[in-house]
Amino acid sequence: MVLAELGRRITCAIRKMNNVTIIDEKSLNECLNEITRALLQSDVSFPLVKNMQTNIKNIVNLQDLAAGHNKRKIIEQAIFSELCQMLDPGKSVFTPKKTKPSVVMFVGLQGAGKTTTCTKYAYHHQKKGFKPALVCADTFRAGAFDQLKQNATKAKIPFYGSYTESDPVKIAVEGVDRFKKENCDLIIVDTSGRHKQEASLFEEMRQVAEATKPDLVIFVMDSSIGQAAFDQAQAFKQSVAVGAVIITKMDGHAKGGGALSAVAATKSPVIFIGTGEHMDEFDVFEAKTFVSRLLGKGDLSGLVDKLQAVVPKEQQTKLVEKLSQGGFTLRIMYDQFQSMSNLPLKELYSMLPGISADLMPKGHEQESRAKIKRYMTIMDSMTNEELDSSNPKVFSESRMMRIARGSGRVVSEVMEMLKEYKKLATTFGKVKGQNMSKALPPQMLKQIGGTAGLQSLMKQLGSSKDLMGMFGGRAN
Repeated sequence: MVLAELGRRITCAIRKMNNVTIIDEKSLNECLNEITRALLQSDVSFPLVKNMQTNIKNIVNLQDLAAGHNKRKIIEQAIFSELCQMLDPGKSVFTPKKTKPSVVMFVGLQGAGKTTTCTKYAYHHQKKGFKPALVCADTFRAGAFDQLKQNATKAKIPFYGSYTESDPVKIAVEGVDRFKKENCDLIIVDTSGRHKQEASLFEEMRQVAEATKPDLVIFVMDSSIGQAAFDQAQAFKQSVAVGAVIITKMDGHAKGGGALSAVAATKSPVIFIGTGEHMDEFDVFEAKTFVSRLLGKGDLSGLVDKLQAVVPKEQQTKLVEKLSQGGFTLRIMYDQFQSMSNLPLKELYSMLPGISADLMPKGHEQESRAKIKRYMTIMDSMTNEELDSSNPKVFSESRMMRIARGSGRVVSEVMEMLKEYKKLATTFGKVKGQNMSKALPPQMLKQIGGTAGLQSLMKQLGSSKDLMGMFGGRAN
C-alpha cells in the first residue's frame, strides 16, 4: 500500500467513527482495527502496530472521560500523537557546526540510494554555508567511485577515492585526513553496501567506523523495503552506532510503512527523506509535518517556505497590497501560475489542508502543467485592461474571438480558462485565513501586514476543490 493510500485509509476510519451518533467502545475498536489493518498492509511491523493500538486505548479511556469532553477530538489527537511517536523516538541528533570538522558516515544495503543521498546531504549543507567533502570508501560495487565523482562534480563538491586501492578503511582514513587539512567542516564517508545482510559488510563497517571515528552514522533505507525493514535496521544498529535515518524513494509510489519500523528498530529519528532523483529533491523530515500531510491536514508552514523560495519578497508584498485592495484579477492569477511553475505541483498541493498526498496520480502532473501553460498563453494575448479587470463581463464575444486568434487557441478554450478564473474569483474572500501566524517568521508576518495581511494572502489560494478542479486533481 502506498503512503497516500495509507493516509486515505486512516482518514476514512476516523471519518467513519466521527459519523457515529455516540462514540462507544465498539466504534472506537472498529476505527482502531481499520487503522491497524492499513498500517500492517503498508509493511509496518506487527509489534509496533499492536503497541500503538494499546497506547491509544490507554489514552482514550471512554469510561473515565467525563460528560462534556469532546471524545472525537481526543481520539483524533491520540491517533495523530501515536503516529508521530512512531516516527520520532525523541532522541536528539548530532548537528554539524560550521568551521569545526565533523565526520558523517553513511551505511545501508546496496540499491538504497546511499551514494546519491550522500551527495544530496552534502549539497543541502553546502547551500547553508558549509564546506562539505565526499569520500568514497565503497570498493565493493563496480562504478561506485565513478557515480560519486560524477555527482560531486555536478554539485561542485570536493571528493576523494581510488580506482586501485581495495582497502576501504585506508581510503576512508586518507580521505578524512586530507579534507581535515583542507579545512572542510563536513566530511561525508560513503561505505559499501551488499544485496543482503552479510557478515563481511558489518565487519567492514565496524572497521571504517573505528578508524574514522564518525560524529554521526546515518542509516539509509529504501522506503519500499517492506516488512524486512525492522530486522535490517536492527542489524545495522547492532553493528555500528546508528544515530539517524534517511528514507529514500519517498515519491508516493512505494510502500513507506517500513520507515516506521526502521525508526523503531534503530531508536533513531528520520532526519531527511529523498523524494526523487534530482539533487534538490531532498526534504528535511519533521514527524508532525509528515503525519499532517499524510492525513490530508496540509503543511502550511512548508507551503510558505516553498512559496518564499520562488516568490521574491517585494513581489509578496505587492501581491498582498493588490489583494487587500479587493478583486482577484487575471494578472494576479497569471503571476501565481508563473511562481508555481518552479514547484512540483504534487508536493505543493499536498501541503494544502483537505488534500491528500495522492492529490495527483502518477503522470498527471504533466497534464496539469500543460493546462497552466495553455492558460498563460491565452492570458498573454490579453490587454492590460483585461488582465487588471476583476469584472468577467468585460469579456465580450468579440474580445474572446480576438484573444483566441492571438493565442492560437480556440474560443472554447478561452471560455474554459475564464470559467476556471471565475471559480477562483468567486471563492476569493470566502476562505477563512488559516492559523498560520505561528508558522510564519515574525519578520515576514510583519512584512505582509500582520494577521489581516495573512488572511488576505490565504484568500487568493481559493478553496481546495476549486484548485483541484483547475489542475485536474482529486479532492477528498
